[in-house]
Amino acid sequence: MRVVTLYSRPGCHLCDGAREAIAALQGELPPFELREVNIDEDDALHARYLERIPVVEVDGELVSELVLDRDRLLVRLDTVRP
Repeated sequence: MRVVTLYSRPGCHLCDGAREAIAALQGELPPFELREVNIDEDDALHARYLERIPVVEVDGELVSELVLDRDRLLVRLDTVRP
């Protein structure tokens, strides 16, 4: 199963929007797991991603940062096979 990782932080409206958009895709595409990582819980992640959140990866490959690139995410989810 493919894994979509969303690096975010609480209270971030861009993160909330990305989470909602990704969750909506779960009914349209083959199954994938959505993992959300709160960057505030890890100093290294916080330093790495703070100015770029939300950051979205599919199976560890960067797909989008700052503003969700829905089209790129769809392409990546449709072309990556387990």
